[in-house]
Amino acid sequence: MVKRREPTARQMRLATELRRLREAAGLTSREAASLLGVSPAQITHIESALAGVSEQRLRRLASHYACTDEEFIDALVAMATDRTRGWWEEYRGLLPTPFLDLSELEHHARFQRHVAILYVPGLLQTEDYARAVFSSRLPELTPEEVELRIRHRKARQQSTVPYEAVIHEAALRIRVSDRATSRAQLARLVELSEADHITVRVIPFDQDGFASAASTMTYVGGPLPKLDTVVRDALHGSAFFDSEAQLNTYRTGFRKVEDASLDPGQSREFIHRLMKEL
Repeated sequence: MVKRREPTARQMRLATELRRLREAAGLTSREAASLLGVSPAQITHIESALAGVSEQRLRRLASHYACTDEEFIDALVAMATDRTRGWWEEYRGLLPTPFLDLSELEHHARFQRHVAILYVPGLLQTEDYARAVFSSRLPELTPEEVELRIRHRKARQQSTVPYEAVIHEAALRIRVSDRATSRAQLARLVELSEADHITVRVIPFDQDGFASAASTMTYVGGPLPKLDTVVRDALHGSAFFDSEAQLNTYRTGFRKVEDASLDPGQSREFIHRLMKEL
């Protein structure tokens, strides 16, 4: 058995779900190994994503764990047997791994939701806006690194899955570069908001009910709700959250943020007014 050197976030998610199923069944890894006829080390490797698992073995494990959710098992099998080498693989070794994990996550998404407080969401950014954001990063990036990130971001923007962004007025007013860049970015938001798969909502400064929208997040819909993922960005990198309790918290949070925002038509008019101010 060849061990993986660097499992992807998708592979890690499969491993996590298999561990959760075993623990819910009240079995130790040694007991699970005995039922499957393998060594305990192999179960450990599977549950840490250092090794893959075949469809046959995965279904046997699910049976031993008394999992009767066939739709969930089929989704896990799809994850286990997926051999996709997506467009993001050309950036492996060139960009930090979380960039690639996010790209893979988005590739398999049913939908995406985003809450933005300080910056326009990456999937809606113009090239000049993205360049300004990347150029301000610490530690500083070289011009080559900045351009590589811009190229990767533009590739991510080709997604056509349903996408809803709730953007606070602060993100629309903060000038990451100059007046022309801000105006062009606002115009781009208006244009994208008219796409069939994109919904843009705005939370103005004077809107009530903003307390629950205190931080940025990306919510990515998996093949089933229990396989959804939340991505949070920080200075040290991206963090992925996927426990049921966490997902429920973020679902509730997004619903409250959505309730505090203007509807799509009002949001488009609001962005138009900001453009006139520039």
